[in-house]
Amino acid sequence: ARARRHPARPRASRAAHLSRCPTRRWQPVFEACDEDNKGYLSREDFKVALVMLFGYKPSKVQVDSVMSSVFIYIFHFLGILLEKFLNLMSTKKAVQLFDSETRHIFTAFDMQDRGFLTLEDFKKAFNSISPKLFERIVVEAFREVDQDSGGHISFKEFESTVKYGQDEVSTVYFA
Repeated sequence: ARARRHPARPRASRAAHLSRCPTRRWQPVFEACDEDNKGYLSREDFKVALVMLFGYKPSKVQVDSVMSSVFIYIFHFLGILLEKFLNLMSTKKAVQLFDSETRHIFTAFDMQDRGFLTLEDFKKAFNSISPKLFERIVVEAFREVDQDSGGHISFKEFESTVKYGQDEVSTVYFA
């Protein structure tokens, strides 16, 4: 027997689905920012939505990046449809959570609360995580992360190392 394909969801059913998903608080923001009920967010609408959701006004470069990659042309205006807006906000939230987690790990390694990591901090942290790891490997890792060879690792150096090789898609919009 062949599997039955489900017909496309009616509009009301789709709206009900969106209200149950984790992004349910973003849809009312989209609707509030879409003042004229156009069905999309203009450039200015999008900026207001980011302020409402994340508490900051995005830079011109961030808005340009988003608008040029997800826009739709509607009567010579650029706009972002609800579904794409929800995807963008999910990405933004994931980036925010990752950044917060990175800060938390750095703070845990920074046992003296100095705002940077010394080789000793690094050794202690690695010893608690992997006690059988050879010291020379920890020292080599420290030197690799200490990009400016200053003898300590700043949060920026730590964060850069943690993010190395990650998919660049999420950071394009919200770096």
